[in-house]
Amino acid sequence: GYYDKEQFSRDERWLLGNEVTFEHRSPMAEDEIAVGMVDLRDGDRWIELGRTRAWNWQQGCMLQWRPGHPDEVVWNDREGDQFVVRLHHVRTGRTRTLPAPIYALSPDGRWAVAPDFRRLNDCRPGYGYAGGPDPRANLGAPDDTGIWKVDLETGRVDLLLSFADVVRFAPPRGGFPSDAKHWVNHLLVAPDGQRFVFLHRWRTPGMKGWWTRMLSWGADGRDPWLVNATGKVSHFVWRDARALLMYAGVPPDGQRWAFLVVEDRGDRVDEVGGMMERDGHCTYVPGRANKWILCDTYPIEPAREQVLYAVQPASRRRWILGRFSSPPEYTGEWRCDLHPRISPSGRWVCIDSAHSGEGRQMWLVDLGDFWRAAPGSDEVAAATIPSSPRGRCSLTAL
Repeated sequence: GYYDKEQFSRDERWLLGNEVTFEHRSPMAEDEIAVGMVDLRDGDRWIELGRTRAWNWQQGCMLQWRPGHPDEVVWNDREGDQFVVRLHHVRTGRTRTLPAPIYALSPDGRWAVAPDFRRLNDCRPGYGYAGGPDPRANLGAPDDTGIWKVDLETGRVDLLLSFADVVRFAPPRGGFPSDAKHWVNHLLVAPDGQRFVFLHRWRTPGMKGWWTRMLSWGADGRDPWLVNATGKVSHFVWRDARALLMYAGVPPDGQRWAFLVVEDRGDRVDEVGGMMERDGHCTYVPGRANKWILCDTYPIEPAREQVLYAVQPASRRRWILGRFSSPPEYTGEWRCDLHPRISPSGRWVCIDSAHSGEGRQMWLVDLGDFWRAAPGSDEVAAATIPSSPRGRCSLTAL
């Protein structure tokens, strides 16, 4: 799973996941994994729904529940060298296949946007898919591929904007380097479905890293906006239809990284503050009026601890929910980030972790006692999170 995807069913009975048979190497074209769900009301019973050959270690196969269709899940797959999306009804077993993959779904579940996964695999291993070589690998910014829009009702696929369109919009002073190679990643549709946001990245030959800027675009392919131009943008999530929470360079020069709340199509930028000093996968807790943020960290040396925590920005307070040791072999493309996914009620959090010594697993964290302690009062600071031999929180192995 990925932190910005709906992994829990709306009634919190089923939890989506993938099952793999190996670790510690890149997926190859022939590597197939299982797609399924855990029945949380039936002894955590695993129910296989299908298989896929379009996946990666960081984001799986884009497996998620389809909004507005409570019994339907979607995931990407591959037929030959063509990436497709499966729409599967978990009760009837009926599956539809559409001729393009997806990345982020609209709030009503009627359409989705997706990058060119072939180019993404070429430029950023760990986020694209094996088995579909990029035919435009030698082009810096092709004009016939980029971000695609997929109608999940009809199957229609349209090129919403090309890489050339992205490069032409609001170039930096002096323009982009002529030998730069461009790609896009991390698309996310706004809560009202009117706009979507994505990261535009580029590098020059021999460059170890890359530059990043965040752009938003209208769902109709018009009205673009430069959200962050510092060259440094990492993880983010929509707070509401007008603003985003992100870990990024602080405008105007990006010399310093921070968690920011940035207005889309506006000038307001607010720092969250010292409660969130490190890059991590951030999420607003559902049903709490955007007053609570859930986040994690990458492994912190020397113990390589990954920290799961909650923040209440208004009180400038932070609570540690768990610490999980990441074995040293989980690095690079096949690292195991926590990627916290929260349930619709906010009670449950699912994380990925290898802290138990049993390989990469999904774990369920119960926050029921935490919320019952009335966060926001002094009582919470002393609240006891149920302990577990596998972590400082209440954990259920799935």
